[in-house]
Amino acid sequence: MISETLRIEIERGVRKLLDEAGTSWPSELKVLVDRPAHPDHGEYSTNVAMLLAKTLRKSPMEIANKLKSVLEHAKIGEGIFSSIEAAAPGFLNFAIDWNVWLNRHREYSAYQGVTEKGKVVIEHTSINPNKSAHIGHLRNSCIGDTLARLLSRTGREVEIHNYIDDLGNQLADTVVGILHTKTEGEHVRFGDFCWDTYAKVNKVYKESPGLQEERTRVLHELEEGTSSTAWIGRLTAEKIVREQLHEMKAFGIGYDVLVWESRIVAEGLWEAAFEHLQSTGAFYKVEEGKLAGCWVLRHGGEGSGEAEGAPSPDPEAHQADKVLVRSNGILTYTAKDIAYHLWKFGLLSQDFTYMPFADGVWSTDSQGQAMPFGRGETVINVIDYRQEYPQAMVKLALEALGYKEQAARLLHVSYGVVSLSPETAENLGVDTSAGKGSYAMSGRQGVGIRVAELLQVMEESIESKRSRQEGLSSREIAAAAIRYYLLKYHLQTEVVFDLRQATEISGNSGVYLLYAYARAGSVLEKAGAGQTGSGKALMKPPVPSVDGGALEPPERQLLKQIAYWTETMDAAVRQLSPNLICSYAFELSLLFNNFYGACPILKGPADRVELRVWLTWKFRETLGKALDVLGLPAPDRM
Repeated sequence: MISETLRIEIERGVRKLLDEAGTSWPSELKVLVDRPAHPDHGEYSTNVAMLLAKTLRKSPMEIANKLKSVLEHAKIGEGIFSSIEAAAPGFLNFAIDWNVWLNRHREYSAYQGVTEKGKVVIEHTSINPNKSAHIGHLRNSCIGDTLARLLSRTGREVEIHNYIDDLGNQLADTVVGILHTKTEGEHVRFGDFCWDTYAKVNKVYKESPGLQEERTRVLHELEEGTSSTAWIGRLTAEKIVREQLHEMKAFGIGYDVLVWESRIVAEGLWEAAFEHLQSTGAFYKVEEGKLAGCWVLRHGGEGSGEAEGAPSPDPEAHQADKVLVRSNGILTYTAKDIAYHLWKFGLLSQDFTYMPFADGVWSTDSQGQAMPFGRGETVINVIDYRQEYPQAMVKLALEALGYKEQAARLLHVSYGVVSLSPETAENLGVDTSAGKGSYAMSGRQGVGIRVAELLQVMEESIESKRSRQEGLSSREIAAAAIRYYLLKYHLQTEVVFDLRQATEISGNSGVYLLYAYARAGSVLEKAGAGQTGSGKALMKPPVPSVDGGALEPPERQLLKQIAYWTETMDAAVRQLSPNLICSYAFELSLLFNNFYGACPILKGPADRVELRVWLTWKFRETLGKALDVLGLPAPDRM
């Protein structure tokens, strides 16, 4: 990877200057390699000379020129750079020798970033099995699936978990609703029926508070697992999970194993975790006060305790001790999550057995067989920002048990929730009379956009805009458009989903990327590089000879973006940020379309055709890699 190699070489040059000055490395000094904003300033740049001015007591330009001389003498990059220039007020700019790069591009096409090894366990989706999935759940799944694709591309072994909370309040509420309320109307799927039932029972709770006692009874029976009520809960959860898996499959999202919360209790994982926790001073039973009889995990300092699911009245509440076992003996979600994570890291002697569930997906099952799931080196949990505190408590439990290395490798990928734009909410039947800027989804109130409904609406929108029907189906394009829309935002951004924006074929959209990829394939087919329509793979054109100084601006800009692929991958892996791949792919497509419009590819000057055909092929290959990471199709035709 060019940028990382350059950074290391610059660090060596800086050390040489510091050694000559008899000065140690400043603790705050960090060498960064950036991409210049102006194309005339080369492909890479560093401001380290300006950062060294105070330490070396020289002007930034003097330091930049000295460092330039050191780097030129060291022949950094083995000839990959055609020039190093010092620019006011103290930058060093590096220009790639494109002829050298083109002849060595294979070296930079393979991923050379993160070299960590060992299995990565990624948990994502983990929807409560009490109703159909909505678009907020889909953002979680798209992020998790993309991270799995990203890490797999680096050579890591990736195992994908979907945690099924079949002992939680939400499923208990749906069961109470099935038993004690009446939901009318036509429902295509069972999950849609349960969606309405869940909303109805929460409304009835307000009218008849005594019915909430029924939830407590149902929770007990679900955990015991032997009564008719438990069977109703089990069948409800399984049916809904099957529908949810089908919904996610439309977006290219799959799983290796479903871990059912009930099996954590039944297989003795919690009992083993409880014994471990009792051996630490951080886990204790409260003897008096409002939490008397509860087992809690000490957060540090004096905590007043926090009831599971209770709102936090102020920031200090997040410093409270965490209830793991309630006074009535019911386990909180966090308690079972701690046991689950001890198992994920292979820290418990107990294990699950598994049965096939659907389409290559395994499921924990009492009648199953042993399988090599779990025992991860790194664990990544994709859960929205509202679960930051419970995730911190799981990490704290690992640390309290002496598993500090595992705690350090437990990573929470936090993200913002999804709400609806006023226009989209109104078009999909949500009451927008309040005039708000966005509308939150709430399962308890029955407000939200179900994934299956959204896909149908998006498919109809795509169909109405298509001028011709070739290649991908409108449904495939719709799924790609939705997936890209949910991935392109920074993880911490709270997405306001707008249907019209998501289906735009211009601008930063998934459809725009697909059209750019298909356009490149069409050009290459006309160039005789292969027959895409027949299913025959495009043949790679010969690598051209390039005079970097003779490159036209659109050619150079496209070539630069192609060269940035591996370092974009590296940044996305290190930051666990799929949106970086989206930004890269959009910029790459934008530059290709600019190149396509400004530089005739097949009808250009004879001495440019070879280069432009190769650039088109290389663009298509690189965008194809990005589309694969993002879980989007790479169409021959649209």
